[in-house]
Amino acid sequence: MLLVHGLADGASVVPPLQRELRGDGVGPFIPVACNAFGPDIPTAARKLGDQVELACAHGAGRAAVVIGYSLGGLIARYYVQRLGGDAYVPLVITLATPHGGTATALLAPAHPLLRQLRPGSELLVELAEPAEGCRTRFVAFYGDLDEAVIPAARGRIDHPDLKARNVLVPGVGHLTLPLHRPVIDEMRALLAAAQVTFAVCPAQGSSP
Repeated sequence: MLLVHGLADGASVVPPLQRELRGDGVGPFIPVACNAFGPDIPTAARKLGDQVELACAHGAGRAAVVIGYSLGGLIARYYVQRLGGDAYVPLVITLATPHGGTATALLAPAHPLLRQLRPGSELLVELAEPAEGCRTRFVAFYGDLDEAVIPAARGRIDHPDLKARNVLVPGVGHLTLPLHRPVIDEMRALLAAAQVTFAVCPAQGSSP
């Protein structure tokens, strides 16, 4: 289980989320940091891919599941959708991720990574391109009071080629959603099921 945090929330979200999800054979957990001042989302996605493939190689053939919070969800999605990561990751769970961009990024500094979060950015246009054959299943949790993903509906994955389930969580915001008890409970159920239903990772060097 790889946990990918957002811009500046690693300590406040990942450790408590890991504690809440641990148990019932779920894990082990590998926190994945993303640099808010890194070059861009594709670069971060390639680094995530290195960690996923390394985890699979040392995981006795177990498949990898990626949980991405906020920006981390877009990094995970780019990896599986555009870089072939669907060969290794059968399930991606995103929490408060701006899949459709966010209006708040329009007010952010003109950094390349932050520009990619703007609605209609080149990266989001790329993610909207056909993705036929993508094997990864997505579950996207989004809150209707999210103060960072504006409008809140941009936290959904709406792509005709992706197997995505969008879960609206009423009454919660950006920082509270990942530790909201109903969200935790549903993620625990998803991860427990993943332990017994997903196929093993492909051997290193094999074709997806």
